Amino acid sequence: MAMKRAGAILSSLGVVLLFANLTFAADSNPLTVSATVAGTCKFSSATSTLDFGALDPSVGSNVNASNTTQFWCTKGVSTDAVAGDNGAHWSGSSRQMHDNVSGDNIPYSLSLAKDGNPNNGPASPRTLTISGTVIGTDYTGVSAGSYSDTVLVTINP
Repeated sequence: MAMKRAGAILSSLGVVLLFANLTFAADSNPLTVSATVAGTCKFSSATSTLDFGALDPSVGSNVNASNTTQFWCTKGVSTDAVAGDNGAHWSGSSRQMHDNVSGDNIPYSLSLAKDGNPNNGPASPRTLTISGTVIGTDYTGVSAGSYSDTVLVTINP
């Protein structure tokens, strides 16, 4: 029986030695990781205001107004085009503020000017200057009231 047992042990040892000499081959697979950063431009605030204040028809002089708002574009975006639509009360060739009570309108001009800084993302906002003019003769003959218009300003990367 001891012989049989010794033979079994040697046989098992042979199997272990046989597997010990086996070599396993490893393989590798390159993993490509990727992402795309969108060219984006965004205004820092939801709304902006251009306020001409109280227009005095007895004076009838041109009134200028100016304000600024902040925006940012993704770093490297070079086509940050800013434009304003015609507004809610466009008439032929001009934007107009409208008084809902009288129905009168006051024409105004509008300009949008970006600073000259490069686009560097949301941590480096830029300034957009919004300017406008109301010509004195355009408001001397209108009714007293509250005049307004809404212009949608867009910025595209």
